Amino acid sequence: MVQEQDRKRHLPKRIILVRHGESQGNLDDSAYTTTPDYKIPLTQVGLDQAEEAGRRIHDVVSENGMSKNWKVYIYVSPYERTRSTLRMIGRSFPRGRVIGVREECRVREQDFGNFQVEERMRAIKETRERFGRFFFRFPDGESAADVFDRVATKCADFMESMWRDIDMKRFNQDANADINLVIISHGLTSRVFLMKWFKWTVEQFEHLNNPGNCECRVMQLGSGGEYSLAIHHSDEELERWGLSAEMIADQRWRATATRGAWNDSCPWYLDAFFDRLAEPEEDVVEEDIIKDSPTVLDSIQNDGL
Repeated sequence: MVQEQDRKRHLPKRIILVRHGESQGNLDDSAYTTTPDYKIPLTQVGLDQAEEAGRRIHDVVSENGMSKNWKVYIYVSPYERTRSTLRMIGRSFPRGRVIGVREECRVREQDFGNFQVEERMRAIKETRERFGRFFFRFPDGESAADVFDRVATKCADFMESMWRDIDMKRFNQDANADINLVIISHGLTSRVFLMKWFKWTVEQFEHLNNPGNCECRVMQLGSGGEYSLAIHHSDEELERWGLSAEMIADQRWRATATRGAWNDSCPWYLDAFFDRLAEPEEDVVEEDIIKDSPTVLDSIQNDGL
């Protein structure tokens, strides 16, 4: 069951990450040589993709019309292509279903520098593939690791502000409403967000594929209070995104897991760090620990670990 604090907070039922529609920069790299990245517009295809994404998101949050009491709250990157994506997505949502919208600078695109010289950027990106996508820093710009730091800070600040929004009931006046957060952002930023949220390693990140334009990744709240990608998405989808068998198993576990049980119930992650652990100590008996340290055990249980 969901923990009492989270029940009081009325956690969002879904957190939906959406990449922007096709932009002029996706279509032609030379666009970055004359236009600042944040001003790159959507193409007509991108506008159409965004409008279609709005219909798909509407179907998800309304459960194809079966759910009657749902709302959305939207966070959007300040870039032109994400703001345009938002406007087209918004065509699928009646005003009464949208609780609010907030521009969130911390979910902006990775900084590649200012005006980009096409041939130079091509060579730099080839170097990045050899160096590693996570740690390679673009000259005068950011690495994925820099974006992670920004998103990690954002996740702390952003999640804290999200909890504050929830606690102050900015998301809903109706305690029975299903609240859905929609984050309209960028490909790498979405991958880093998921990496931070699900505690994925750098090696696991390196195998992730970028979402397509206007592709949605739905984190849905499971019965035990954990968010999971496996509730809405199939194993085949997760595999196509670059998740390993262990990562997919973790997502399936999270769909029904009790919050706080991750360390005990996901031993496969230890294998990523250790080749062999020592055998259990024979003179340490679990019953003796429980008998001798009830206050410690009580404290662990109360903390949800």
